[in-house]
Amino acid sequence: MIDQTHDPDLQSWVESAAQPGTDFPIQNLPFATFRKCAEERTRVGIAIGDMVLDASAAFDIESLEKVLAMSRDQRSDLRRRVSGYLSKYSTGAERYLTPIADVDLLLPCDIPDYTDFYASLDHATNVGRMFRPDNPLFPNYKWMPIAYHGRASSVVVSGTPVRRPWGQTVSNPAGPPEYVPCRLLDYEVELGAFLGPGNPMGEPIPIARAEDHLLGVCLLNDWSARDIQSWEYQPLGPFLAKNFATSISPWVITKDALEPFRCAAPPRPEGDPRPLPHLHAPGDTAFQITLEVWLRTAVMSDAIRISHGDFSSMYWTLAQMVAHHSSNGCPLRAGDLIGSGTVSGPEKENRGCLLEMTWRGSEPLALPNGEVRRFLEDGDEVILRGICEAPGFRRIGLGECRGIILPA
Repeated sequence: MIDQTHDPDLQSWVESAAQPGTDFPIQNLPFATFRKCAEERTRVGIAIGDMVLDASAAFDIESLEKVLAMSRDQRSDLRRRVSGYLSKYSTGAERYLTPIADVDLLLPCDIPDYTDFYASLDHATNVGRMFRPDNPLFPNYKWMPIAYHGRASSVVVSGTPVRRPWGQTVSNPAGPPEYVPCRLLDYEVELGAFLGPGNPMGEPIPIARAEDHLLGVCLLNDWSARDIQSWEYQPLGPFLAKNFATSISPWVITKDALEPFRCAAPPRPEGDPRPLPHLHAPGDTAFQITLEVWLRTAVMSDAIRISHGDFSSMYWTLAQMVAHHSSNGCPLRAGDLIGSGTVSGPEKENRGCLLEMTWRGSEPLALPNGEVRRFLEDGDEVILRGICEAPGFRRIGLGECRGIILPA
């Protein structure tokens, strides 16, 4: 719901929040968990310009788990209180502010479980064409959001280096394999979503209430070892090719902050089935979010943008992912993380991973300095960025998600 917190003319007494291009104007107010550099205690923070508000001290919020456990109405009320606090100065309020550059940003919360979806039709079709040219999509794809269970223990916060994994690979599809460092290391640009408060076991979340369990979103890079994956994934799907590292940005952009960027999901192509009743959600159920991938190699001084995609183009929405995840009675818990799957689009510049962009290495990516990339090399740094823009509203950002590749 749009309210006074989304007013594009609303200003904060924190001067940096008014700077053009800031990701964190007062209309955003994302959550994070942080630690002051000289302390061990963790705190809940809210970004405002280039500062972080200590919400633990100012609003008595012990942890982000407390926010995750709130109802949808309670979260909206908290947002209005924070917005009022930061728009109308009160004596001494600045004592709860610290420059973001002076704190350690941590994982937002303890993550009980992590599930990765496969919700982009363009991505699924492209990958399918590489391996099954005559049958790129399996029949179930257009009936339900496909997903697999990831590994919560290897979800790391932005800035954490990623070591190239070892694994079994083959040169001949029939084997035998060898145990070697991954040669075809890749990124995947995704949108992550933190869930809460969750549902009791055996009680599905109805599609009409699915967004009540969506605290907000973050940037997510689901690093992928393509050569390990191609050997291991049949018949059960990804395992070691995915669970060595998943990077997320530290800021959780709340669903309330995303309301001005709500839009209709793309119409289903003619002949595609209508979702079953438990997945059918009319109205504006998608969100206009631009996701960018930037790359800096070991010899570059500045990163370059190599792709950009539109999250609103996804075949399945976040609400459908939540409803489907719980449709068999699976209990979702506060702090659970879901990934959207690679966000890709119809053009080459919209492809969300190197597997697609270089078409499995056959079309190398030429960089401005003369380097080429088929897959990631040691020393490469991948940077994800996200932007939300809509006429009549203030632009907000998702921050950054960074990761640099270390040797095996």
